[in-house]
This record gives sequence, C-alpha cells and structure tokens, in this order.
Amino acid sequence: QVQLVESGGGLVQAGGSLRLSCAASGSIFSINDMGWYRQAPGMQRELVASITRGGYINYVDSVKGRFTISRDNAKDNAKTVYLQMSSLKPEDTADYFCKATDWRRRDYWGQGTQVTISS
Repeated sequence: QVQLVESGGGLVQAGGSLRLSCAASGSIFSINDMGWYRQAPGMQRELVASITRGGYINYVDSVKGRFTISRDNAKDNAKTVYLQMSSLKPEDTADYFCKATDWRRRDYWGQGTQVTISS
C-alpha cells in the first residue's frame, strides 16, 4: 500500500505562484509513475503533469511553460513529487490530487488540496 499526502494549496491572485508537494509513504519501492491531476467544480478530473521513474515528464497543454513537475526520491525514505505553478490563472482553480502508480499498475490517490486563483 502507498499513502499520499498533498500540501501547498491555497488562495493566490492571478499571476502568482504556488508550490504543491505530495509525500508518498508505505510501499514506496513499488512506485513507478507519479503525477498531479486536478478537478474543477462540475468538471472531470484531468491530468496536469506526470513524471515516470525514469524521469520522463508530460504536461497538459494548458500548463506548459507555467508549471513544473519534479520528483525527489531520496528525502526521508519517502518519494516526494512537487508541482511548481507560476503565472497562475483563474482557470487553474481546482482541487489538485496526487497520484502514484505502482509496478502492478495500481493507482493510489491523495486526499487533494484546494487551489483558488482570484482574478
């Protein structure tokens, strides 16, 4: 089992920045891919950014050039993934969720952190 805990959400003005963190614990040796998803009210959850064990990174087009995903595999025996968000827009407002996928392709989700961008 893998447990994920997100932090770093909040309220910022448009143009501002936030850094989200997701700390994984438990069977972290089994984790391959990690990523960030978001879900706005009334919308489907969408992939924002993902990073594989090997470091391959993927972004949704709407955040390219503004968001950066990174991964720390060596901190306190836990895998931590970050999402640095800059030039934030009101349309980035959503609940942001961390996801980890293990070698058996099982998905684990965090509880989510709220991001609100005011115009």
